[in-house]
Amino acid sequence: MQIKEVVTPIFLFSFWGTTVLAQTVPFDASLKAVADAQDPPSENKPPSSTRSDSSSQVKSQKDPASMVSDRTSSSNDDAKGKQSKRILWIIPNYRAVSADTQLPPLSLKSEFWLATQDSFDYSSFILAAILAGYGHARNSTPEFHQGAAGYGRYYWHSFADQAVGNYFTEAIVPALTHEDPRYYTLGHGNFFHRTGYALSRLVVTRTDSGGGTFNFSEIVGNGAGAGVSDLYYPAAERTWTKTGQKWLIQVGLDGVFNVLKEFWPDINQKIFHERY
Repeated sequence: MQIKEVVTPIFLFSFWGTTVLAQTVPFDASLKAVADAQDPPSENKPPSSTRSDSSSQVKSQKDPASMVSDRTSSSNDDAKGKQSKRILWIIPNYRAVSADTQLPPLSLKSEFWLATQDSFDYSSFILAAILAGYGHARNSTPEFHQGAAGYGRYYWHSFADQAVGNYFTEAIVPALTHEDPRYYTLGHGNFFHRTGYALSRLVVTRTDSGGGTFNFSEIVGNGAGAGVSDLYYPAAERTWTKTGQKWLIQVGLDGVFNVLKEFWPDINQKIFHERY
């Protein structure tokens, strides 16, 4: 959209017991003393079952440091690829799905709710203000003029652009094409592999049945959003060139956010030490 033309930067041990079978052998009275001398009374000997149980317990005990290491490793595995609801505690991240997670398809109501969350989250008002300020400073739409009134025009156009694009790409087109508008995090592989995956989601997405398909929601949805925006922009901004620019810029911007979503769990865990 017009206001999105620039993006400055972007989780047994088990025990067992042993049973010893005792056998009693009768002794001749004349040999009992000799047998007793060679083999002390059984009460003076530690029971064999006790020795066995004690040995089993010793073997089953784990070194405390090893237990801590296991818990830490398990915590790291659980946190790997885990998405939060926001990026940098501001940017809404409702569309991102944690790595290795399978979810049922969204209902029509859920798709529209997803678009509503992204469009009317408090951060959306902040983002619109930032983009409006940038456009105002650059005088990107001269017809809006300058001053407080001009900034107001930049602001509501920026906010409308976001909402229109969200509803087309997250609700309207996905409902028609039976596509899943969410971003499924890969979460493994090297930087280039994961970056390539994130960018490829611009043209490839999941269907409601779990297969792969061309991402009509992204490409067609953003194109429709750019076209609808012409209805509330000045006549000078309604040319094919400017509409195409808004479309391509929005697709590119979504690609940047896909990469940010892919690596956000790693950043959140390694830099901010967040645990889930």
